[in-house]
Amino acid sequence: MSHFLEERQLERQSSGHWMGQVSAHWNIGDNPNGGYLLSLALRALGEALPQPHPVSITAHYLRPGLGAAPCDLFVDVLKVGKQLATGQVRLEQDGKTRLALLATYGELPAGQPSEGDRQPGAPALPPPAQCTHRDAAGQGVTLPIAERLDVRLNPAQAAPGLAKAPVISGWIRFRDDTPPCPEALALFCDAFPPSVFGLLGAVGWVPTVSLNVELRRCPAPGWIAGAFSSTDQQGDRMLETGGLWDSRGALVASVRQLGLVRHA
Repeated sequence: MSHFLEERQLERQSSGHWMGQVSAHWNIGDNPNGGYLLSLALRALGEALPQPHPVSITAHYLRPGLGAAPCDLFVDVLKVGKQLATGQVRLEQDGKTRLALLATYGELPAGQPSEGDRQPGAPALPPPAQCTHRDAAGQGVTLPIAERLDVRLNPAQAAPGLAKAPVISGWIRFRDDTPPCPEALALFCDAFPPSVFGLLGAVGWVPTVSLNVELRRCPAPGWIAGAFSSTDQQGDRMLETGGLWDSRGALVASVRQLGLVRHA
């Protein structure tokens, strides 16, 4: 079984209540990655809704999660329609809500985009073999998540402050070759270094306040390309936007995130 599936196992306790274990293998420093926590919540919501795929996700992070600790997930189904269904999830640890999620599920298209579809083009990147592995020392924080995700950065943006702009781009996949899926895309959206790394250098952990992901297509197997930028930083808060493209060059996810810049 893949690490992504194994470390998102849930046990149903009652109607609307699941329990799981937050693995420390997905940490950024001492804290579980926000995208990994999101994928746990989506696993619970996907069990409760009839439609197969998340298509629109809004997550709010109330406090850091706890790695290597159990979690409770409480699901409320808000509406079930013919094409779309919506629900919400609270992920709790030690009696405190860590993540609150609202998401709509439906069915994502697969295959090549249809004639007449419009989408942003994929970023221009060197092939993964010519890109730079994400470096814990460069970011100024330990990266246990690097045991699970293979992240290769655009060489022009891979060192702290090298890009001279708040941009980051590169490739991502699971280290155990688990094929990407819609729930994995929600994780990948929050698994690259923060874009302010390219301007400010080693900024350490940049915790997510809110994360909005719009999923567009089921991804093809292979590497996923990502590109993110921030043109809005006021004080210690930065707004980042970006997207993910699959191995066919199709846009599979768009993302918008509000984060806090914690300097190393």
